[in-house]
Amino acid sequence: MAKRSQSELSAAQMQIMNIVWERGEAGVAQIWEELARSRPVARNTVQTMLSRLQTKGWLKHRQEGNAFYYTAAQPRQRVIGRIVSRLIESAFGGSASGLVLTLLQESKLTPEETERIREMIDRAEAKQSKRQKREEA
Repeated sequence: MAKRSQSELSAAQMQIMNIVWERGEAGVAQIWEELARSRPVARNTVQTMLSRLQTKGWLKHRQEGNAFYYTAAQPRQRVIGRIVSRLIESAFGGSASGLVLTLLQESKLTPEETERIREMIDRAEAKQSKRQKREEA
């Protein structure tokens, strides 16, 4: 069986990672309580998942008495960037515009999200333009 790449997380693992990224550090009880708000989950299951995420290099922990507190081993942006890059390569043949078009066509973007996307495109274009001018000089 092929070893799963570190950039591949299951939905449940991603949910745990999001909790840890949002909090910066979280204990088993905090993670379990947050997960239990959206679906039934046993505390032992959460402990097992945390242990596996640590073994795979996703999480680090520190111990305080009998309690374990977890932090992410890698920043969220880097991990999400790798996941999105892999998606673009596998599902869109390397075309980032294919991903964006799908998001625009299939998502119900709010006016605020649409404006944020326009601002990001404008900033990216300005940055690219500056880079080109420096290279031409």
